[in-house]
Amino acid sequence: MNDWFIKSTTKKYIKTLEDIPNNEHVIGFVYKITNLKTGKFYIGKKNLFTDRKTAITKKEKLATGTRKRVKRVIKESNWKTYWGSCKELSEEVLRLGESSYKREILEFCCTKKYLNYCELKHQVINDVLGKNSYNGNILGKYFSKDLENC
Repeated sequence: MNDWFIKSTTKKYIKTLEDIPNNEHVIGFVYKITNLKTGKFYIGKKNLFTDRKTAITKKEKLATGTRKRVKRVIKESNWKTYWGSCKELSEEVLRLGESSYKREILEFCCTKKYLNYCELKHQVINDVLGKNSYNGNILGKYFSKDLENC
């Protein structure tokens, strides 16, 4: 498996939540996946945990005495095996193999709002709409085709 590489002065790989610096406060990270042959890249964000509402069973209601219908379940996400939400990138990874790509963490974030901001910041800094990038848009509002007449 191709582990996540931290792009900073530590130069280390992340395999578990415990490997993440300040892991008790981190909720996600901004990442960059690069094709080692072409240099084409993708910048995105990934949450470390999923937060879902699920129905409470009759057995649980009897045991706890609650009248609620749903409960919140927080569990670790699929961040260890995640290859981005870009369909083109995912297909290429399956075709060429994980060893043809480098996965690096650009920044760890402690709040959802800061995670959204950091993703936007890194996408703009790296000019994902104008360069050799898998990113087709930023925030679902700005698309590379919109920049053609500029």
